Amino acid sequence: MGLEILTDDSLAPFRHGFFTRKGGASSGIYEGLNCGFGSDDQADCVEINRTRVAGAMEVDADHLLSLHQYHSADVLHVTGPLPRPLPKADAMVTDTPGLAIGALSADCQPVLFADDQARIVGAAHAGSKGALGGVLEATIDAMVDLGATRENIAAVIGPSISQEAYEVGPEFRDEFLARDDKYARFFEAGEGDRFWFNLPGFGQHRLEAAGVKSARWVRHCTYSDPARFYSWRRACHRNEGDYGRLIACIRA
Repeated sequence: MGLEILTDDSLAPFRHGFFTRKGGASSGIYEGLNCGFGSDDQADCVEINRTRVAGAMEVDADHLLSLHQYHSADVLHVTGPLPRPLPKADAMVTDTPGLAIGALSADCQPVLFADDQARIVGAAHAGSKGALGGVLEATIDAMVDLGATRENIAAVIGPSISQEAYEVGPEFRDEFLARDDKYARFFEAGEGDRFWFNLPGFGQHRLEAAGVKSARWVRHCTYSDPARFYSWRRACHRNEGDYGRLIACIRA
């Protein structure tokens, strides 16, 4: 089975992709294209998977970059291959040709950015904590520091958990409303004291408020499509113990 790569015209002419789990070497609960070093999958399978992604991006394997993500708003400007252990941050920006920068995810938002005039790209991992903490805005700011123009930046949110699958408690909602009571519109009442949170809708709102040229979601739910996507929440509900990581990347 070959790789399945979702793309968006707004990121052209940059080579990019939101990779599904199809076409990988991993097996068991990781079956498919698991690209996460942080999983308990066999390391050689993860390396094979990442080499296949690098090939699709037309870069050397060590030029496909990802980070030790920890739900922060930290952004790195990268200019070459990264050391091991991987740096801790949740976003990268670059203007170095031949680098493919990526974000790993399994329900959180992988977001790719591009300024086709300045030839600057970005990639961010934005879960609820990171998005609320400002990782999307920090990525845009880092691109602007490199020479991008906010009004020329296109941003695309990849496969993420949809509102229909993202149930949260009142304390989660309260944290958002403490920042801005207008964020109530991203929550729909559920059973009892539960709510359904619209993560990609919230991410798109933050991107639009930051003044980018365009911001869109590819409209694929990671939780509801196990054949194509890994999902942390689905793995928890199934008591699987661990989960694979999807990769989204863009080449400068």
